[in-house]
Amino acid sequence: MQWPIIVAQAPSLSLDGKIAIFTTVAIFLAMQRKRVVPIDLLFLAGLVVLTMTGVLTPDRALAGFSNKAVVMIAALFAASAGLRSTGALDWIGNRLLGSATTERSALFRLAAAVVPSSAFILNTPLVAMLAPVVVDWCRSRNISPSRLLIPLSYLTIAGGVCTLIGTSTTLVINGTLAAMMRKGGYPDQITERIGELTFFEITAVGVPLALMAVAYMLLVIPRRLPNRSELLEQFGEKHREYLVEMVVEAKCPLIGKSVQDAGLRNLPGLFLIEIDRGGETITPVSPHDKINSEDHLVFTGVVTTIADLERIPGLVPAADTSFEARPADRTHRQLSEAVLSSTSPLIGLTIRDADFRKLYNAAVVAVHRNGERLTNKVGNIRLEPGDTLLLQTRNEFVGAHRHSRDFYLVSSVGATTARRHDRALLATLLFVGLIAWFTLSSLLPDLVPWGNFTNKDIKAIAAITVVLMMIVTRCMTTSEARSAIDLQVLLTIGAALALGEALDQSGAARWLAHTLVEGTSSLGISATWEPYFLLALIYILSQLFTESITNVAVATTMIPVAVNLAIVGGYDPRPFIVAVTLAASLSFVTPIGYQTNLMVMGPGGYHPRDYWRAGWPLALLLTVTALTLIPRVFPFVR
Repeated sequence: MQWPIIVAQAPSLSLDGKIAIFTTVAIFLAMQRKRVVPIDLLFLAGLVVLTMTGVLTPDRALAGFSNKAVVMIAALFAASAGLRSTGALDWIGNRLLGSATTERSALFRLAAAVVPSSAFILNTPLVAMLAPVVVDWCRSRNISPSRLLIPLSYLTIAGGVCTLIGTSTTLVINGTLAAMMRKGGYPDQITERIGELTFFEITAVGVPLALMAVAYMLLVIPRRLPNRSELLEQFGEKHREYLVEMVVEAKCPLIGKSVQDAGLRNLPGLFLIEIDRGGETITPVSPHDKINSEDHLVFTGVVTTIADLERIPGLVPAADTSFEARPADRTHRQLSEAVLSSTSPLIGLTIRDADFRKLYNAAVVAVHRNGERLTNKVGNIRLEPGDTLLLQTRNEFVGAHRHSRDFYLVSSVGATTARRHDRALLATLLFVGLIAWFTLSSLLPDLVPWGNFTNKDIKAIAAITVVLMMIVTRCMTTSEARSAIDLQVLLTIGAALALGEALDQSGAARWLAHTLVEGTSSLGISATWEPYFLLALIYILSQLFTESITNVAVATTMIPVAVNLAIVGGYDPRPFIVAVTLAASLSFVTPIGYQTNLMVMGPGGYHPRDYWRAGWPLALLLTVTALTLIPRVFPFVR
């Protein structure tokens, strides 16, 4: 079938088109300047230029911020926070690597779990949760994190192209397509083919690409990754060692397990020195000793791992009976460190007798005494000047007691927020329900005749609904939901959508499409191979721009060019839309191409050349695979 051609001969480039192209190029060049200006400000500046010069009306310029794709991305960030605050993602991470003993087994476990997870959870919050788990596992096994963090990022990227909601790129592209549909001006046959992507539309191509990426991770990438030994040296630095005593409550999942099986033998920087069982002391503790209800486990170790102990449900400190054991209460508290001064009224008292709750509305978790390894029961330690106490406090404790004469120094301990473990199952069910809702609205939009429950455009409202349910059911607080939303990402997407709108509305995208088609014809490529060449051209251009700029910018600017390229050439726009979608989502060669690559750069001790060495074979492999599969799944239908 011959597709209609909108413009038979090359159009001239209008003044608006020139301004749109100039603004786009200026933004892209500015982004190469070592990111001196934040990316969201660059795109907002471009939006201002396009509006003030008349390329866009104010209403069209601001329409991107109310786009349902932007709303849906914000809601998915908040929904992911519900999984995080309840500990559901912590549980996944710990189950993921808990029993892995070698780098290869850890990599296999990551591949098996991360790819399907990232198909349904936005990959940015997924990496934010799993990266600390991977680092802690590496620390406990004396393996450099540089061996696993790039694979973690790559696996989430590969899994993200399996469904519509795995990556923000596909959602942004849907927003761009929706804007083009609203603009209109296309024949009905074309309009039907530039509609939004459905939930599983890219799955037929995305899943094979993800499987190819997994094979590469297991067989090739270990030989191409650096081994940053200096990170291991950082792990070996001397930290303050605390003594902490934990009580095993009746509902603790560790009951009945051996110390080895419970994962208490390989905790980084922490050592289980004894078990107090009904007055009987078990020391030294062997890996085969079983854990019973009401056991008192005495550890000595560093603060970060003690904070990890606090997150295990049913394991609470015994030093202070006023400790907040209920998950609902613990979410309002954080861990803080306080160094006792010589004028403190607590000097000379045991921790058991020092009524911290009455004096400071705080509970003692652990104690450190510089230069001395404490082996006494925590509650029996008599406090001395200079002792450092690890406290469970209200959020305002640090500010209220920073200048108190009772303490030399008061500081908060980062990343120690307690988890609502009692809500983990509920949060997981709500998120699974959201995925099911997305699926039904895509596959069976007329399933519920009343209202809009299965309307194909209900996804953004569905995501908001689930977020509200998570807040109402106390899976997370309102402030946690707000803080999870990345404002910079939303501003960038909203402004970038306006940029794509300007390229399309001004005729610049159509002019670029004609230029590419005419250039292809001048090369003497046969009519049979022309669509394949154009598809490869649009894919590779999108890929190069993604690696050097950012995926959001490419998604919004290349979609209008790709659609017009297909129309001018007389082909179905769908394969070209899918090509841009995949190319803008699969970034492996540079750290700036995709946010997850940038997130693991610091913890992994990576240099930009590490991404090039590890990523270019994978990028080449997936490019060839994608260009082979796309025409088979989405024919050109000339």
